[in-house]
Amino acid sequence: MERHLRFGPTKVSKSRIKRLRGVQQPQYRLRVNDIRVFYDVTESAVEILAIIPKAAAQRWLDEAGTPDDSGTGEGQG
Repeated sequence: MERHLRFGPTKVSKSRIKRLRGVQQPQYRLRVNDIRVFYDVTESAVEILAIIPKAAAQRWLDEAGTPDDSGTGEGQG
């Protein structure tokens, strides 16, 4: 987890990091086995918002995610 978030937190890949669409926050999701890490990236920091099991990820995102009202996408990617 540290390797991905320290050296390439915005480097989207098919298997690990996903830029989320349809939400303003969190911006990204990192997959590590059956764990999901939701986080935001600023110029100077990576802010981890949640580390949760895969089974609870969609429920957490529905409850804690901030919808993107700009109309630039649907779903979570």
